[in-house]
Amino acid sequence: MELRNDILLRALQRQPVDRTPVWIMRQAGRYLPEYLATRAEAGSFMNLCQTPELACEVTLQPLRRFDLDAAIIFSDILTIPDAMGLNLYFVSGEGPKFEHPLRSADDIRNLPRPDIFESLGYVMDAVSLTRRELGGKVPLIGFSGSPWTLATYMIEGGSSKTFSRAKKLLYQDPELAHQLLGKLADTVTDYLNAQIEAGAQAVQIFDTWGGALSSQAYKEFSLRYMAKIVSGLKRENEGRPVPVILFSKSCNTQLEALADTGCDALGVDWTISLREARSRVGNRVALQGNLDPSILLADRAVIRREVSDTLDSFGNGNGHVFNLGHGITPEVNPDHLTELVNTVGELSPEYHRE
Repeated sequence: MELRNDILLRALQRQPVDRTPVWIMRQAGRYLPEYLATRAEAGSFMNLCQTPELACEVTLQPLRRFDLDAAIIFSDILTIPDAMGLNLYFVSGEGPKFEHPLRSADDIRNLPRPDIFESLGYVMDAVSLTRRELGGKVPLIGFSGSPWTLATYMIEGGSSKTFSRAKKLLYQDPELAHQLLGKLADTVTDYLNAQIEAGAQAVQIFDTWGGALSSQAYKEFSLRYMAKIVSGLKRENEGRPVPVILFSKSCNTQLEALADTGCDALGVDWTISLREARSRVGNRVALQGNLDPSILLADRAVIRREVSDTLDSFGNGNGHVFNLGHGITPEVNPDHLTELVNTVGELSPEYHRE
């Protein structure tokens, strides 16, 4: 099926485009009333993720409201640990939890490498269904959490502010930590390749908690395994390249090393200017980002100003995908995202004139 809007894929490969493409992390989510209605219909978050028709529906919802240049499949990064037998569940107000967190060396050694299609086939079914429903309108992005980020949840048993259990493992028993991270890297590689086979036209790795590590520990326990995944991914499908985006939050000191992994693009959070990021990585990778999500809580004049400043920070030329520096928050008025998307469409062409 012909892809009618491939501007995102071209921008990720630093090819010429006539405007800056835009999509938003967590664009299908709790700020949309239609999402909340579908979530209520599903009965639980996990049922929403595991029912391909409902996952497809919420993936498509933001595209009906906003002139976005990509869909991202609705799922959760913790589907992999769930498939490994940790039994994911959600507690209102507390976030994700696991019934069987990793509490011993034997828990890690005995952790199975799941059969992706047997245990996570519902994700691939959602990808295939969504591709059909998109009808070539925009590309579909697949995703996974990074091995380190997944490991933090699996060891802590849920969210954490200190990551004390996970960090203790890295320093107390690095060999065991590498065993866990290696197993996760292999599983993430299989998972992303399966999404590509099912129809994902770009993929993103979310390294949400990379910034919790020291520079040396980051390179050994996070960056190393993302590079391994990138090297194992299928980089072409359906006759065209499949770009790979790495988003490593709060890791601005590591931009050069991230660019060296062989990825196509780096997601950048809002704590560094795109101008500085671009000066450091040059033309090796595209950049994605990086508006502070909180700006969407301000009025429309502020949103327009900040979008303009973000575009100006990247400057002229190709290789920029407009996005937030992290996910959109539930308190945002959807009309404010309309203002953002429309402003990018209005102001960005001047940065692409030759």
